[in-house]
This record gives sequence, structure tokens and C-alpha cells, in this order.
Amino acid sequence: MALLTLAVLLTFLFLFPARLVAAAASSGAYDLVILGATPGGIMAAVAAARVSNATANILILERTSYIGGLPANGLGATDIATRSATGGLFLEFVGRVKQQYVDTYGESSQQVKDSQNGYHFEPKVAEKVMKEFLAEVADKGVEVKVRRQFDAQVENAEVEDGCVKKIKVTNRDTGAAEWYEGKYFIDATYEGDLIDAARIPFFSGRESASKFGEIGAGVVYKYWKGDEAEGTTHEGDDRIQAYNYRLSLTNDPEIVYKIPKPNKYNRTEYVSLIDDIITGCHTGYQAEGLCPGTVGDPDVQPNFPGSPVGIDRLSSMSQIPNQKWDGNNQHLGFISTDLPEENQGYPTASWAWRDRFAERLRSYILGLFYFAQNDPEVPEWFRNKTAAWGLAKDEYTDNNYFPRQVYVREGRRMHGEFIFTSNDATPAADGERPPVHSDSITSSHYALDSHGVRKREEGRAHLDGFVSYPTQPYTVPYRVIVPVKAAGIKNVLAPVPVSGSHIGFSTIRMEPCWMALGQAAGTAVALLLEEGGEPAVHDLDVATLQNQLFEQDAVLVYISGWANLSKEERIKQQKEILKAGTSAK
Repeated sequence: MALLTLAVLLTFLFLFPARLVAAAASSGAYDLVILGATPGGIMAAVAAARVSNATANILILERTSYIGGLPANGLGATDIATRSATGGLFLEFVGRVKQQYVDTYGESSQQVKDSQNGYHFEPKVAEKVMKEFLAEVADKGVEVKVRRQFDAQVENAEVEDGCVKKIKVTNRDTGAAEWYEGKYFIDATYEGDLIDAARIPFFSGRESASKFGEIGAGVVYKYWKGDEAEGTTHEGDDRIQAYNYRLSLTNDPEIVYKIPKPNKYNRTEYVSLIDDIITGCHTGYQAEGLCPGTVGDPDVQPNFPGSPVGIDRLSSMSQIPNQKWDGNNQHLGFISTDLPEENQGYPTASWAWRDRFAERLRSYILGLFYFAQNDPEVPEWFRNKTAAWGLAKDEYTDNNYFPRQVYVREGRRMHGEFIFTSNDATPAADGERPPVHSDSITSSHYALDSHGVRKREEGRAHLDGFVSYPTQPYTVPYRVIVPVKAAGIKNVLAPVPVSGSHIGFSTIRMEPCWMALGQAAGTAVALLLEEGGEPAVHDLDVATLQNQLFEQDAVLVYISGWANLSKEERIKQQKEILKAGTSAK
């Protein structure tokens, strides 16, 4: 063992089961402590290690036994509308995913084709790639400790002179408390636990439309891809959008695991689905004026415009390699894998509460599929269409083939120096781009996309708050990851629980953007450490940060056709747009 280099030893420990890593853990002092081994947290560590040339001492603390967040737990169909809108480490991740399929199956394989150049992937492949990123920086000062639970209580974050000095976590294997000191801290959790414990204010719930003048804000009932409907008031409230699990589904008989009846099965939760199946009713624009009131024959598949059928009625399906599908909530369904309302307390709840909810959500989703495939009152033709489907039994083999991470679409949203709203993702006039922020640290692009906040209500067109509105590639300012100065905290960045309104957050909450923001946060800390580790995150010279990000092939302003330009020309054009602050395309 003495002959092993430190790099080999760290890689060995990391790739072994989590219990071995946890057993070797001890408290200590670090230049950067990152809470959460999400993609945002991992990319922050990778960027900080690379930019600091291995001089920074970096620690990632992860509550679970696993790293990789949602991409390693079912979100295999990457949420990005314009693929070239986000670059840097995200594109490096995508490239590595594709290379995994090329190396395993060959350049011309169906798997490579189904990977869509690395943007669609199996969870186990995403996890492998994330582990490779971390293994490569294990000898550059990055340490990972799993099964470390941080509870969002002020006594667990020691603050002195405006800086978080150290945080306390619980070793979930031993029950022991561990304190970790840091010059800088990054909250990369989906929940935003660290910002709360550090006394940084945060947002939760929905703003009214009058607050920021946002489209889709507040209470909204809207046909999917259609008009707003009765019940819409645009008034604000404390509601948050629903969570689910992103399932890895398959109908391949070689790897399918048929879903059994869960222990806490409650048939009554699903019975309204029967009428939807018989009538074909759904929440899309095609249903306006037809539902409710439509009748059907249980023995005949309805011919209803736009109606999802079979497995698509239960789940929105996106193909990934090896005859698997990323199963998300069906946007056209009144009932699917989302569980609105019951997650209401999740963002600020204890981990004991969250774990109970996670088990409830798992049971609910399994029950939905069991009901659809087995209940005698479900039309036989529908049961036949779904009968072959189940979970892929070559994923999550230590968790009964079920994802280990709840899809926390929205936790706490930090109050930062800038509040990102829907107006930052949409152009003010035709022929223009959205506002250009001179302190942009990434470009991104996805729809304003929020899931329901209430369960099915009789007579409503859709679930309250289930909305989607188009955007164009936009810029995300550094200020959204920086705490508002009035909070008085100078050494914390939050690239995942970022500063935004409910509807603004609904577009920047996607993993490509979170990876890019994590990269920027890690780079920012490396630059601050170069200055002695004393400056506040607010005082960082953003132009220096942007120059570093440009060198890392990050995209700070989207330029159509930028891939055909030289690196020098890409950087030049982006800098010109940032300097002008123009909204012209």
C-alpha cells in the first residue's frame, strides 16, 4: 500500500463502496467546501481544481451514498432547447458520454445514435462519467465524502465577521458529528440547506404577476400548449412545483423488471385515470371544449385528438440507449408520476421528513404503474398496451432498480444580488434577444417550465401552475449565485439554489445550466484564492472570471453558428456583445 501514489489511493477509495470512503473520513480545514455532489457541485470542484493548478484543498460533502444527482438518477434526456447555448464542462460531459458509447459499442452503433451525440444517456453511464471527472482531480486536491448529512440549522454553520468559518455534518454511518472549516463554501444542493443555515435570505413559493410583471406567474390554469383558462388569477402564494422520480423504463424482455404491488398501495388514488383512458381526455389544447363531457366505450381505444395512449398516458417517454426510456411526468395527464401538494414542506423540512416523503413518492409512482397494468376496471386494451413495460433491471441494482434521488425541481431560492425572472429569458420585442447581462457567466436556453402545484381539481383545464412558455437563449449574471449584500455573508456561492423568482427559476433549474453555474462558481473561488482567500465573493473582478471561463470554452453569450467560428473570433464577438449590453441578435 505504501507504494501507491496518493492519486491512486484516492481513486481506489472513491470507486469502492461508499461505506469504505465514509469509514476513512475525519474533520479538517479546506480552501473550498462544497455541499452536494450534484452535477453543479462536481463541476465546481473540477473547475476549482483545474484553475488553481492543484493548489486548492477542496472537499465535497454528499448526504447519499452516490454522486451525480439527477443525471445519474434517471434524467437521461438532457433539458436544453438550443444545444450550443451552453458550453464548457457541460459540453465536456456530453462529449465523454458519447465517447463511452463509441468505445463500448462502436461509432456506427445504435447506442451511439440513440445517445444523440451524448445528450441522451443511461443513468449508469452518467454516473460513470461523473466519477471519472472526480477521479481525475483526486490528485489535484479534491476529496469526496459521502453519507455526510447537513441539517439546515443555524448552529450547524459557524459565522464570524461575515464569513462562514465551518459547518457541522453528521456521519450517517457512525452518527458522529464532524466539523469542516473552509475559506469559501458552495451550496450545490437541490434544497439550498447551506444558504439557510448561513442566515442568507431565500425565496419560496410563487410571486404574483404584478411583482415582476412576469408571464405565467402566480395561480395559472392553462391548457398544455394552449390558452390560460378559468380559475387563473395570477395571484402569488406559497406553493412549489411538484416533484417526481425520473424512471428508467424498458419493454426489453431481457432487462425488464415487472413492477409489483407496493406495500402501501392505495387504489383510490388512481381511479380517476380510468375515465381519462376511456374518454381520451387530457390537458392539452386539443381538449378545450371537449372535456369534460366526452363519453367513450371501455372496450374501444378512443379516437381523441392528441390523447396519449398506453405507457405514454402514464409517463412522458424520451428514448435513451439500449432500449430504455427516460420516464418523466406526462404533461398531458391529470395524473402521472408527479405528486403535487405533498411536497409542499420539503424545501425547509428535516431530512427525516424528506425521507418519509421520498418513500411515499416512490410508493405512489409504483402504485400508479401497478394499477394501470393490473386493475380489472382499467380497460383490457389499455392493460395490454402497458403490460410489457417495467423498470430496467440493469440500473440501480442495489435499490431494486429504482432511482435513488428525488427530482427536487425547486427548493429554496437564494436572495442574491440579482433576481432572475422570466423577463431575463424572453426578448422585450420582436427581432431582439433577451437582456444581455454584462456580468454573464453562462448562456442557457430552456422554456419557462413549471409543474403543477395542486392535485387534480374537478372542472379545471389542467393542474394549477403547470405551465410552459417559450424563451430564447439568454445570459445568466454572476449576481444570481452571490448572496445579497444585506445578508452580510461574504464567502458563500450558490450555483444550484440560485436567485430567481418562481417562474424565472423554472428555466435556469436545468442541469446544463447548473453545471455551467457550478463551473463558474468553482472558477470564481480559485481566483479568489489566488488573491489570498480573503476577498468577498462580491468583490471578485467579473471580467477576470469571464476571461477564465472563455479559456474553458464556456459560452457566455449565445451566437448562432458559433461552432463554425475560431475560438478567438467566438470570444471576440461575445465580449463585444457583453460590452455593448445590446439586446439585438
